[in-house]
Amino acid sequence: MTAGVLGLLDGRPLPRTALDQRLAALRSGPRACALPRPGSSEDRQLTRWVAQVLLTEALCEAVAAERGLAVTGSGPAHLDQQAAVELGSVTAAAYEGSAAVRAVYEDVTADVEPSASDVAHYRASTTRAPTVVWQLVLPGGEFEADPGTLPTALAEALGAASPGEWVTAGPWKAALLSSRTTTDDPDPVPGLTEAARRAAFVRWLDRTRAERLTLVQGLEHPGDPAQPDNHHRH
Repeated sequence: MTAGVLGLLDGRPLPRTALDQRLAALRSGPRACALPRPGSSEDRQLTRWVAQVLLTEALCEAVAAERGLAVTGSGPAHLDQQAAVELGSVTAAAYEGSAAVRAVYEDVTADVEPSASDVAHYRASTTRAPTVVWQLVLPGGEFEADPGTLPTALAEALGAASPGEWVTAGPWKAALLSSRTTTDDPDPVPGLTEAARRAAFVRWLDRTRAERLTLVQGLEHPGDPAQPDNHHRH
């Protein structure tokens, strides 16, 4: 194998050209000052990280073609911090930058749903006590408030008065129009579904990378012969 090889996909060599181009774009981009010094150990780690991102993109491009998936030419996506952490830095970067990765993600995880036990556990661990909200009217207008946030004397007077009855407590004058109880417990299923989909995609990628991809050694030194790294697959 020559030094111009990035890795193997199903035993087929992938050229290093894309890696050199991606690194050059990073080093000439707006965040170049934050990148490690060329030739340093951190720089070699960056090179391998970028190579893993590119191999993930290449793998998903192949899978998308095999499955006949529609890969649109839309711009980069943006993951929130939780999603990026759950996917891992390599997969998150590939997801954000490659429409093929996003298409494969949608296909692989289309039928994933959180289990009933996951939903029950989430509800048990996040359920909060109901909150009382008062609809009040003051000389200046109406507003809603948690009675616990009102001056104690005013809250006690309003609680003892009839609905709509004006009360005065010190400098405050108000009337309690109505009271309602809320439970601030949003439906957990959408968020849990996305988390389950991300976990399923990571598992699928781990298996598929191990089966179809090989990252080569010598990536940090283009002049050195690159050898297959059979013990470090991504």
